[in-house]
Amino acid sequence: MRQEAWRSPTSSLAELLRRISYEVVPLRRTEQDVLEHVPVTVPLTVTVTGARGLDPTLDLAGRLAGHGYAVAPHLPARQFLDQAHVGDVVARLREAGVRSVFVIGGDAPRPAGRFADAYALLRAMEDARHPFEQVGIAGYPEGHPSVTKQALGLALKQKAPLATHVITQICFDAGVTAGWAAGLAAAGVGLPVHAGIPGPVSRQKLVRVTAGIGLGQSARFLRKQQSLLWRLLVPGGYDPTALARRLGVAARRTGGNVRGLHVFTFGELSGTERWRRRLLAAIATQDAQDGSEREETA
Repeated sequence: MRQEAWRSPTSSLAELLRRISYEVVPLRRTEQDVLEHVPVTVPLTVTVTGARGLDPTLDLAGRLAGHGYAVAPHLPARQFLDQAHVGDVVARLREAGVRSVFVIGGDAPRPAGRFADAYALLRAMEDARHPFEQVGIAGYPEGHPSVTKQALGLALKQKAPLATHVITQICFDAGVTAGWAAGLAAAGVGLPVHAGIPGPVSRQKLVRVTAGIGLGQSARFLRKQQSLLWRLLVPGGYDPTALARRLGVAARRTGGNVRGLHVFTFGELSGTERWRRRLLAAIATQDAQDGSEREETA
């Protein structure tokens, strides 16, 4: 077998883990937890909570950027009032040194102003001549409870020219995520996809975090992620290792557009980072063993 034709079954997973990002929630201890547990080489996104609004997210993003992190605040279109509000937020983030954003429609039942969806906000950001080098948009491999599949596909095609990458919602079926990503590429959307997965989290921690971000948002999230709820009913909570390994295998069938993982940490940053390092170490050990076996049979 030619050397270039061989590829370790763990190599794709290692590549995904090296291009990993963490989603954090703007709670009281989040900044300190990030500084204590997360290397500056791991990019971050900062959510917006329905209970507290946009300002805590922008504040935390600015502080983390000051510590050297590549951080992208969530920008929910439905929380923006008008073009002047967009310009103010863009200027605030520029001044703070934030170079990335994640633009979403948001879960508010009614827009606060003139922006009903992410595409409208992306266009307004273009009009404001935003400086952001990375602009993420959301993807939904299993669909959205209140938006048709056709509407989601059209919206993604509209947003793609104004974005640099897609971050998906959590999906526990690696084949579904890979198939969706391959379909995206086949439809002419060439953006890299970062597959959303839950980090290792206990039931108790999830309850504490969701209580901190407001019951309404928690309920909406769990309605969209019903498969997560029963997986957290097992003793010890949820471990994402099996899903990550399946994504590593499935990613090889997408033509290369699944480029990384995006971990919903639910505030469990220390456990998430320990999990990432343990899995990378296990992969390195397995690859070394595979290399030795190839040399013995050569």
